[in-house]
Amino acid sequence: MRGLHGRAILPVFSGDDVKPVSVGIVGLGTVGGGAFNLLRDNAAEISRRTGREIRVSHVGARRENPRYDLSGTIVSRDIFDVVNNPDIDIVVEVIGGTTTAREVVMQAIRNGKHVVTANKALLAEFGNEIFAAAEEKGVYVAFEAAVAGGVPIIKVLREGLAANRIDWLAGIINGTGNFILTEMREKGRDFFDVLKEAQELGYAEADPTFDVEGIDAAHKLTILASLAFGIPLQFKKAYTEGITRLTREDVGYAEELGFRIKHLGIARRAPNGIELRVHPTLIPAERLIANVNGVKNAVLVQSNAVGPTLYYGAGAGAGPTASAVVADIVDVVRALNCGTENRVPHLAFQPDAIANTPILPMDEVVTSYYLRLTANDRPGVLAEVTRILSERGISIEAILQKPAHEAGSVPVILLTKPVQEKEMNSAIAAMEALDDIIGKVVRIRLENLDA
Repeated sequence: MRGLHGRAILPVFSGDDVKPVSVGIVGLGTVGGGAFNLLRDNAAEISRRTGREIRVSHVGARRENPRYDLSGTIVSRDIFDVVNNPDIDIVVEVIGGTTTAREVVMQAIRNGKHVVTANKALLAEFGNEIFAAAEEKGVYVAFEAAVAGGVPIIKVLREGLAANRIDWLAGIINGTGNFILTEMREKGRDFFDVLKEAQELGYAEADPTFDVEGIDAAHKLTILASLAFGIPLQFKKAYTEGITRLTREDVGYAEELGFRIKHLGIARRAPNGIELRVHPTLIPAERLIANVNGVKNAVLVQSNAVGPTLYYGAGAGAGPTASAVVADIVDVVRALNCGTENRVPHLAFQPDAIANTPILPMDEVVTSYYLRLTANDRPGVLAEVTRILSERGISIEAILQKPAHEAGSVPVILLTKPVQEKEMNSAIAAMEALDDIIGKVVRIRLENLDA
């Protein structure tokens, strides 16, 4: 049966018609196993919230996992057996990646099944296609666990702040990077030393590229920006810069100036488009988000009615992420119960109201800057630097000059007022061309996050 826009109307269940909801989980790693256990251990409480029994009746896992008791559950080595099982109502995709996972999700949609996924890369890169297919088929794709683990930031943007016009958001949305920067600041350690420990502790993968180069954060930011501003998912247009070039010296100098360095994902509504960027960022030390340490995540949202709101918690792990997966299952079951097609839209805005607002190239972004340069200890060098900045309309907020090195060079740190990035690029090139400037100028963007 179809309603408005030709979409399927979900059936209403009541009285004797109520039957258990059958869930199939594809992938039995940390998150899939956590969701399996949570659905089993909290079954009675979840049933009280939904009015329906929820059963995990089929699991697709290519390898055995002795940590989970799967007795009474069908287990298939071919994960597509789960997707094609006609008795499954909801498919939970937690295998990760963007190849097989994409096939699983699209096949589930074609089979008329609802989908719950924790896969931020899949949604950031193929979400437009996936959501369009789900709309056409009249099924729902839920994805709270895709961003910030157990922090319900997706629900906040789609529902809690629905009355607001969101101006900007800034998030620490990768726990590995935040752990590394916290250790560098608190203990004066080098980046690669901390990275090795993060790998030993299981916070970072053997290949940590997605975490330390900002790709993981850019996937998540892409999703958050779409929900905040009603724009298509556009991961390829996100500016991404990692933390591998940060030094303990810069972390220390930032502290002296009253700032902390955090690896932020920032999405901001500008007069001429949307800023979508991930990079190391100086923020004032007194900001709450500057004091989010270790592997924790936090997202600060500025909206016009409620003002600034901060969402903080565990961004990864079996418990927090599984909690978000099961919360999504609960939402889907509630939709099954009420039988209405007026669900919250996937990307918060009605599909025909998604706007093609341009994503700004980084050259057009306006922000403040931290600059560190190494200069020969000679008269007039700083005057040449300030002349270069002045010619481009760049004002200096603060200067910190450190004692001269034995080799006769002097570290100089400058904080600037806001300026367009292309002007700063020009200024840096001119400074590096000076005979008395040694090596490259270090540039870190600075955000006051005024709210």
